[in-house]
Amino acid sequence: MTATLHGCLFSRLSSPGAMEETLSQKSGQSKDAVGSLTPEETPANFIYVKLEEYEPADFSTKELIRKKAREICTCDHQTIITFFCRLFPVLDWLPRYNVKTQLLGDVISGLLVGIVAIPQSISYSLLANQDPIYGIYTNFFCNIIYVAVATSRHNFVGSFGVLCLMIGQSVNRHLQLAGYSDNNTGSSLVGNSTSIRNGTGACDRSCYAITVALSLSFLVGLYQILLGVLQLGFVAVYLSEPLLSGFVTGSSLTIITSQMKYLLGLKIPRHEGVGSFILTWVDLFRYIQNTNICDLVTSLVALAVIVPVKEINDRYKEKMKAPFPIELLVVIVATVISYYFNFEERYKSAVCGNIPTGFRKPTLPDINLFSSLAVDALPIAVIGFAMTVSLAEIFGKKHGYTVRANQEMIAIGMCNLVPSFFYCFASSAALSKTLLKESTGTQTQVSGLVTSLVLLLVLLWIAPLFYSLQTSILGVVTIANLQGGLRKFRDTPSMWRLSKLDTVVWWTTLLSSTLITTEIGLLVGVCFSLLCIIFRTQRPRATLLGKVSNTEIYEDQSTYKQLSSIANIKIFRFESSLYYANKDYFKAVLYQKTGVNPILLAAKHQRGEAQTNADSGNSFFGTRFGCLKETKKRTEKPPADTCPPSIDMHTLILDCGAMQFIDTVGLSVLKETHRDYKEIGVQVLLANCNPSIRHWLREGGWAGGTDSGGQLAFHSVHDAVQFAERWYHVQQEESEESKDALWDPEDLNFQVSSQPSYTRNNF
Repeated sequence: MTATLHGCLFSRLSSPGAMEETLSQKSGQSKDAVGSLTPEETPANFIYVKLEEYEPADFSTKELIRKKAREICTCDHQTIITFFCRLFPVLDWLPRYNVKTQLLGDVISGLLVGIVAIPQSISYSLLANQDPIYGIYTNFFCNIIYVAVATSRHNFVGSFGVLCLMIGQSVNRHLQLAGYSDNNTGSSLVGNSTSIRNGTGACDRSCYAITVALSLSFLVGLYQILLGVLQLGFVAVYLSEPLLSGFVTGSSLTIITSQMKYLLGLKIPRHEGVGSFILTWVDLFRYIQNTNICDLVTSLVALAVIVPVKEINDRYKEKMKAPFPIELLVVIVATVISYYFNFEERYKSAVCGNIPTGFRKPTLPDINLFSSLAVDALPIAVIGFAMTVSLAEIFGKKHGYTVRANQEMIAIGMCNLVPSFFYCFASSAALSKTLLKESTGTQTQVSGLVTSLVLLLVLLWIAPLFYSLQTSILGVVTIANLQGGLRKFRDTPSMWRLSKLDTVVWWTTLLSSTLITTEIGLLVGVCFSLLCIIFRTQRPRATLLGKVSNTEIYEDQSTYKQLSSIANIKIFRFESSLYYANKDYFKAVLYQKTGVNPILLAAKHQRGEAQTNADSGNSFFGTRFGCLKETKKRTEKPPADTCPPSIDMHTLILDCGAMQFIDTVGLSVLKETHRDYKEIGVQVLLANCNPSIRHWLREGGWAGGTDSGGQLAFHSVHDAVQFAERWYHVQQEESEESKDALWDPEDLNFQVSSQPSYTRNNF
């Protein structure tokens, strides 16, 4: 069925010329009625245009389920190919890979990212409370798996600082529960499931730490795959940009705090839980006299070299073909100096120690840990897929290709689930290495395979050479990669000017994730962000509109100058949906802006009428003198309370253009508003209602079941204004005619109508 326009002209035109003038009015002067108009109720010279709606489509839940089931259960050659191509996108793009135009960029980008990933893999292992080899494992396996299942061409998946911090906190908490401390690295725990699995009879601190981390990674991957399969990618939309930015910045401060003990060479306990940030700084100042001078000097020198060079790389990235790998250079030089000057024996500096080569046999997660890790895995899973999906979509839009969010969730889930069997901890898309990958000319995920080859060289031959590398240098590498998160502090003034509420969300998330815990901070940020949305809709902006001269445009009188008000008509705009949370505010601000509270006016008049009736009931006219006295009283001015309320408007127009929806409570509020204003002689019209709101009004009978003509919902404010002006003009003419009809030439008085003068029959 097609939408058609039915024009019905109701007029009292007296000449053909007037008829032509009316027909020449713009088609925008139309109105969609909640009910239907009759010719007697339509003002003169007004065109009523009704839009015919499409017939609603028949919706059957059973048929929908059957249709989806048929699509899923259909099994033929093409369906199987399509299924595997969607699950493994590499099958789609690899056959079309152009070696001549794409291979060179992928190889160069993969080599550069691999060089940068070597020191970061080792340093982030320290942050996750793991041995260095496990960080290299994580980056190696994740890149291979992501190549096969990802739709993004530019994401680098591996160890990410914020996730490593959260993993390290969970691992440290379980180490303490199991009886390990930061210093008893050689202690054992007999009877642990890992020790039985490895056949050693005992599991030391490092063994138990990686068991916790890989079990956590398994749960994180399981959560992410379930979210992707169930098409729940929309969960990421609740993590707004200010929230994520504040969380990353707060986590960066926590990371810096956790790495300070390595820069100073101090042996202090690692605090967990509420207040760990403050307690760590208290311990740092308490034991600062025990600072290792060698670690402090090397840390300061490394910072003085790495930070300026990274700033130069960032400032001149447009002119440089590739950033200078300063981190790898510093790691190599520091390792050589530490080895030849024997910092470990001479100055008691902490070093990485023995890093084994090769791969370990696959293992299984510890099922006994699942119950205690289930809660810890949830925020890690959410942050991981939020970062991965957001980065994938950013670079997908930039380079003009499509990214499937749910497939990316499955991809990052696979990158956490499968590597957990190979002694890896949880990972996600890493911002700094993804930016490096994109800026160095990568074309496809083949660059990820090249990066994995670089890491494979480290795993097989190069890893033992880092034995003498100081942990303070690893702490410096970790801190130097947090510059992006710390730069957000410079953006807060501009953010405050742009949106004060978003800035408050940013600071709230930052402070809660720093001063409380990262997990609770994320939860606080999400809850506070949602509360801000509710607050915005609970107390939205509300204004009175005025008309721009010689136009059909109506705008906010408090914002724009030179707007003219319409005589005896108030136009009220409520810039939010009307629902249960803002119903009271809607009424309060409506009464305030219009200056008319119909409830108070009606109550005041009722009290005056009651007092008048009481006074007249007490009078007894028994004599002719009494009659004369009463006649005299009749000529006196009645009390003020008995007079009809004097108001400066005859029509209230509600601009509903900003209302996306109304609920049952909002519909009740509109009904009450219509009824209350009607009692004091003011008609209420609606304008700019969307189809869903019109449906609610029509089904709910907002103007009353007996009012078949209904107060109308107009397509524009200008239509409503024209209707109100013409309606008032008709009412004035009818009032003059009724006065002439009620005049009795044989009497000196008018006949008094039984209905109060401030009310009007519904039109």
